[in-house]
Amino acid sequence: MKIPYTKAHGSRNDFIMIDETKLKHDWTDQNRVQLTTVLCDRKNGIGADGILFISHSDQADGKMRVFNSDGSEASMCGNGLRCVARYMVEKTSKEQLNIETMKATLRVKREEDIFEGIPTFGVEISPVLYNPNDLPINVNQDVVINEVIKELHPERKWSAIAVPNPHLITVVDKEVLESPEQKEIAQYLNSDNSICPDGVNVSYVVSLSKGNIFVRTYERGVGFTNACGTAMSASTLITCKLGFNTLREKVNVFNPGGKVQCVAYEDSIDLIGNATYEHEGVIDYSDDITWETHKEFVEEEKVYQAMEKQLQF
Repeated sequence: MKIPYTKAHGSRNDFIMIDETKLKHDWTDQNRVQLTTVLCDRKNGIGADGILFISHSDQADGKMRVFNSDGSEASMCGNGLRCVARYMVEKTSKEQLNIETMKATLRVKREEDIFEGIPTFGVEISPVLYNPNDLPINVNQDVVINEVIKELHPERKWSAIAVPNPHLITVVDKEVLESPEQKEIAQYLNSDNSICPDGVNVSYVVSLSKGNIFVRTYERGVGFTNACGTAMSASTLITCKLGFNTLREKVNVFNPGGKVQCVAYEDSIDLIGNATYEHEGVIDYSDDITWETHKEFVEEEKVYQAMEKQLQF
């Protein structure tokens, strides 16, 4: 079976996109998991944080399913949704669309370039859930906003939120960010533990100035990633609730892979950023899984690198 694919990234959070509407064969989740674990392998595969499977939807313009590099399925992926938004906008010639995801149908649209020459798309991140059961996180509280969880750290204050992916967020200084603390806590929470039994995305946030934050995320099912769209969105909302930033105002969110912008509301967040194509190719899915690259988007990468060089955080 020949499968066309596009390799893309949002803030260097990279994905393989597969448009299932172009395929004549039936798919199973076993096929999707096998394809994901083989192709996302950075040593022996194409290399990616996950695969975005695009299909028909009965209630929207299209549907996105996200499989992490370890084969697990994610509820949502903000950076991935931007890449799907670009693909669907260009495919349909519509400037605004609705995309079905696991937990919600979300609006996406083309936006003004975040940096000259970079294709930029805005996506809705929702629902916003504050109940610890929605993550889940086992604490004896109805809401966790800037609270100490002593089992994790005697002083560190955490906020727990699902959008709908589960996130545990703390605001720290650069010294803490550069320490091994985040890795140790995140690895614990994504192994066998009683606090977050299903694992959780763990973000450390540095408030740089009003309207500017830096976010680094240990992503469930992936590990440390260049950027996590739902984490940057959730972190923006939490910094607004803590008084570092303001609801309904644009916040620049820097990350190891670049920069996005977020606008937080009480019940949703707008995530705005790049959707950059790396290359296109064809996968041969038979007894062995092989692939060929047909087209590389060299100029897009050069423009993105130019933006990275100008970033200040």
